[in-house]
Amino acid sequence: RSSDLSEIMPKSKRAKLISLTRTKKKGIEKKKTLVDEVRESVDKYANVFVFSVENMRNSKLKDVRTQWKDSRFFFGKNKVMAVALGRTPEEERKENLHLVSEKLKGNVGLLFTNQDKAHVIDWFKKFKDLDYARAGASALFDVVLDAGPLDEFPHSMEPQFRQLGLPVTLKKGIVNLTEDYRICSEGDELTPDQAKLLKLFGHPMIEFHIKLKSLWCSGALTDLDK
Repeated sequence: RSSDLSEIMPKSKRAKLISLTRTKKKGIEKKKTLVDEVRESVDKYANVFVFSVENMRNSKLKDVRTQWKDSRFFFGKNKVMAVALGRTPEEERKENLHLVSEKLKGNVGLLFTNQDKAHVIDWFKKFKDLDYARAGASALFDVVLDAGPLDEFPHSMEPQFRQLGLPVTLKKGIVNLTEDYRICSEGDELTPDQAKLLKLFGHPMIEFHIKLKSLWCSGALTDLDK
């Protein structure tokens, strides 16, 4: 039996080693691809914006990318993007790009574009997209439901409403709210149940917003975060 075990163990370790090696190799390849793509964008576009995102939603960022098809967005992997731009004057792809690398801290990304700088700044200043708050967010206003029939919902929703704390009953196949119900008050830290109810009743409470923090153009860095 001991000989059986000695034969099994090395195979198991070897299989694990190969798996980890493949995973590591794949990760390195992804980083190299990102470095190449960022460097290609440096050569292709005149303006590089550093931006942050308030109330991040992947679907919303995807929509913005679609609206700016002639530009290029990179979000996440700050250290890899910094390597691509150059972290020192000696490494930098173009003059003073190392200053952009220094800005890549926290929840930020890069926007490469040939669009007019003033147009870009104005567009993102005005752009805001409402979305539903998640648990932990602060309620921006009071939301109170009036007692009465909730005929916009099917009767099958009644058990879910009960689970979420609503005082409901079924009358002739229609869900009825038996009394006024306050979902939240301004300033509340929303619970998961409150967040679900706000979404069900159509009350978005957060704004997805992209804030431009700085601009690199022709070797000069301008701080926009003032």
